[in-house]
Amino acid sequence: MKSVPHLLIWFSIIFIIIIGGITGFMIIESFRFLDALYMTVITITTIGYMEVHPLTDSGRVFSIVLIITSFSSFTYALARLTQFIASGEMADYFKNKKIMTALEKLDGHVIICGFGRNGLQAAKTLQGHKVDFVIIDQQAERIESYMPNMLCLVGDATDDEVLKKAGIERASSLICALPTDADNVFIVLSARSLNSKMRIISRASAATSIAKLKKAGANNVIMPDKIGGMHMATLVSKPDVIEFIDFLSGEAGESINIESISYEDIPVKVRDSTLKEIMEWKKTGVNCIGIKNIDGMFLINPSNDTIITSGMKILVLGSKNQIGDMKENNE
Repeated sequence: MKSVPHLLIWFSIIFIIIIGGITGFMIIESFRFLDALYMTVITITTIGYMEVHPLTDSGRVFSIVLIITSFSSFTYALARLTQFIASGEMADYFKNKKIMTALEKLDGHVIICGFGRNGLQAAKTLQGHKVDFVIIDQQAERIESYMPNMLCLVGDATDDEVLKKAGIERASSLICALPTDADNVFIVLSARSLNSKMRIISRASAATSIAKLKKAGANNVIMPDKIGGMHMATLVSKPDVIEFIDFLSGEAGESINIESISYEDIPVKVRDSTLKEIMEWKKTGVNCIGIKNIDGMFLINPSNDTIITSGMKILVLGSKNQIGDMKENNE
């Protein structure tokens, strides 16, 4: 907030004037500190209460100089303070300070760049899964109207400094949901250079932008229009399957998750064991629906005899509590 440093400067000047007035009255008129403070206040505010003691000629000259030097400064500072409060700048200042404090505490969070239709849906989904996230958008009013009290940063996501304020170095993932592919490519390039380990998911409007975004560093590129069309077509051919997936990913199925369990999350005692031994270890009720091998290939409905080794992941279906218990059994 640029107004805050200006106000601090003027208040510093007022403070110096008050100290100078107190010092002058104490030296010239030999007033006590409280009397000197009283005389300084009624002089610079031109209230005109009775003097503590009749002033000498030197004291009167000093009072004249004090009034001339202090009146304009005091009046301006008071006017600026009133404007600062009335215009809401003070509330915005403390709100911004609160946001920056909250951002400094975030670690392993998700950054959403752009709060259009895709950004809004991403934010709602993350909120439903209780994942920490911060929104970057140039229109704070848009965020307040759809998701009030969300952690948001007003600014241009293509600016590296804005990304740093959002904690890009500590973030686990970044979602580029801006409507312009060129802006998304620029953000992906900047984000990848600032955090080489984070997962980056970007939106693309044109098919020709997919290769550019991946080359810039995006792990996944999503075309909302293409997915929407496929979704509608599949609802015609396989309605029950799509409705079930929608149930899992929507608010109605918030308590049910499909999640990947990495090798490191598997209990130590059953690592490098068969899938059956792992799933039966301290049963939590989760079901295995697939595995991802070290080559990144997926195997659906794998055999119970499959050995789970380092670099592999198990895809499980279960409630949040069940999956959490499975991870907590890592002993």
